[in-house]
Amino acid sequence: MKDSNFLKEKNARSLWHPMTHPADSLANPPTIVTGAQGVRITDVDGHEVVDGVGGLWNVNLGFSCQPVKDAIAAQLNQLPYYSTFRGTSNDKVIELSEMLRDFFAPDGLTRAFYTSGGSDSVETALRLARQYHKIRGEQGRTKFLSLKKGYHGTHMGGASVNGNANFRTQYEPLLPGCFHIPAPYTYRNPFNETAPEKLSQLCLQALEDEIAFQGAGTIAAFIMEPILGAGGVIPPHESFMPGVREICSKHGILLIADEVITAFGRTGGWSGSRYWGVQPDFSCTAKAITNGYFPFGAVMIADHLVDTFEKDTTGKAAIGHGYTYSGHPVGAAAAIACLKETLRLKVNENAATRGAELFAGLQKIGESNDIVGDVRGGHGLMCALELVSDPSTKDPIDKKTVNTIQEATYQNGAMIRVSGPNIILSPPLVMTSEDVQTLLTALEKGFAAV
Repeated sequence: MKDSNFLKEKNARSLWHPMTHPADSLANPPTIVTGAQGVRITDVDGHEVVDGVGGLWNVNLGFSCQPVKDAIAAQLNQLPYYSTFRGTSNDKVIELSEMLRDFFAPDGLTRAFYTSGGSDSVETALRLARQYHKIRGEQGRTKFLSLKKGYHGTHMGGASVNGNANFRTQYEPLLPGCFHIPAPYTYRNPFNETAPEKLSQLCLQALEDEIAFQGAGTIAAFIMEPILGAGGVIPPHESFMPGVREICSKHGILLIADEVITAFGRTGGWSGSRYWGVQPDFSCTAKAITNGYFPFGAVMIADHLVDTFEKDTTGKAAIGHGYTYSGHPVGAAAAIACLKETLRLKVNENAATRGAELFAGLQKIGESNDIVGDVRGGHGLMCALELVSDPSTKDPIDKKTVNTIQEATYQNGAMIRVSGPNIILSPPLVMTSEDVQTLLTALEKGFAAV
């Protein structure tokens, strides 16, 4: 490894970092992470902290999951790569597909289409949704509906259904035919409604209204996260996703569940859809499917879609879509080992227990700090604090203050993620109670610094 002087001197000089202004990375060089063990990361200066970000929502099993590392190493020696395009397959992807079929059976999903990550999975689901309707002779169903504040990756299709202007404005015009409805976001919504169940019904009414306006026969799919993640951890009322499912079914609209964050235990349920008791038509997965150790994803597909595609005799079901790394044998081997460990450790149960501890601690922090406008969580290990400069007006916090909190928290033992006015926490699902307290204590000291 290059020495620390080299790394610090060259930091952000020859690369652009995702999701930031290039000049900001030069002015405020990023933390250089050089090691990790368990749920802790170590920077170039040897400073070790609890990782409250979980890599990027994906290192569910922590940084020391040896079975996944061993599976990757073994597969590199056996078969480091081969294509799964027409005519060839590999042993690992076949084995993984059967495991995923069993894992997602309660969600009604029985086929996998493999991708290189979450944005690819969303793109795949959007394309297959349009194709499904064309196979059935409904060529007019091309539009997509989604939620404001929703996040669905960075491809042109995903950016088009994204509900956050930060990921849209500088890249417009985007895909035509994408429309958004209000999210069930109790802290900020156009109805000024703070009661979760009432807000859920208002948002569902808005969905019905938009479908009527657009014409149900023009809409291919509705895409949503079971719990909105990057938008600031926005959990809907328990009635919302079932209500969406009912409306979509009534109008012949497919429901795409973006489970890139919520699948594999993060919510306390094995999938976000299952947590709310919903069976989607597509489920987009990635991130925790390999614990972040290998770029990999899968779109899981419902039985009735399978029938439509597999029984087609017109040729319209031929899939003209795929990636060089779809079904990569090393990724498949990693996913097999990861899924086995995920189930063995029952990480969903630990996520529920530790998530309740974390949420309770965050609520105490919120009560002690006026700049905390909203505390969100209570559904596994995904929580957020929304910071404001004035609680009465809900004006967002200034960047300098939130950055001070982040840096002080880091110096006192925990990495947190700042996204706009939100502090987002998505730690590994193998955290202990002691790890949670370390995170909370560091965050308390972070707030004490402002």
